Amino acid sequence: MVRARRVTLRDVADRVGLSANTVSRALSGKDQVSEATREMIVAEARRLGYVPNSHARSLVSGTTMVLALVITNPSNPFYAALISAVERQCRVAGYSVLLLVTEENEDNEERAVQQLLRFGVDGVLAVPIQHRPGVWAELSAAGLPVVLLSRDIPELGFDFVGIDVEQAVADAVSRVAGPGRAWLFEEDLEISTVAQRIAGFRRALGGDSLVLKVPGHRTRDAALPWRPDDAHRLAAGLISREHHPELVVTGNDYFALGVYKAVRECGLTVGEDVRVLGYGDHPFAAYLEPGLSTIRLPADEVGSAGVELLLRRVADPDRPRETVALSAELVERGSARVVR
Repeated sequence: MVRARRVTLRDVADRVGLSANTVSRALSGKDQVSEATREMIVAEARRLGYVPNSHARSLVSGTTMVLALVITNPSNPFYAALISAVERQCRVAGYSVLLLVTEENEDNEERAVQQLLRFGVDGVLAVPIQHRPGVWAELSAAGLPVVLLSRDIPELGFDFVGIDVEQAVADAVSRVAGPGRAWLFEEDLEISTVAQRIAGFRRALGGDSLVLKVPGHRTRDAALPWRPDDAHRLAAGLISREHHPELVVTGNDYFALGVYKAVRECGLTVGEDVRVLGYGDHPFAAYLEPGLSTIRLPADEVGSAGVELLLRRVADPDRPRETVALSAELVERGSARVVR
């Protein structure tokens, strides 16, 4: 099988009888070409199947029109929504997106950074693991603009877009917590968002509260980052009809699934004997019985704001550092009504 040769700018120029420079200006929308000539050139380029060589164009312009997005786990519903928002916003701005995934693995993260240094993208949006700031500092040293999303590393001085997690959890817990004991089922992972949820939980409740760590799988499993059965095993060993909290808060909605099952196995009722508050408002939350009260996260806004901030940084590398803290909202359903 003979592979077809790629149509070049010179091929288009030869067919229309004009210089390659004129054809290039017409196809890139430059003003020096009349509208009639531009239409003729564009029509012939389409007929021939001409596709611009983005690598050659980047050598001339100094830009690639590509932004990178580095995330930890695309199966996390928050990051799935974030990817869509970033891609949509980049498309509107004329950029393509290069997606790299670390799976909370430090070696993968370092490999991703080295790839970005080789690829020469125009800027980077990243959800860092946070354990080794020096890895990300390499991008800054190479003059590559970086905006961190969801998790900050303040000492690097990068722009940051995230959610005021501590305030969101403190507000939501305060609204649904009545008298009695409260437990938090939180992921056993050393990242800032986990610490912020714990801080918000404790700020809302003070001393009569208990934080329980559920084993995490994100650092070694590419599937869903949380497993309901892990939370179920922990809850089943602690909850009984005679001994149970009046409120359970979970660090994600998947843990709430395990808590629901443990509560029912004891003959107790979710929403009456044990109120349950989730985090994330994942798609299944509204379809549980009773519906799961949870904290809805503005993933779209984080992605869109991140792209806008990065494009401003690309245009003006010396501007002061900017941080954006977005709010989350309590979605009230049957599992934990607001105490009025």
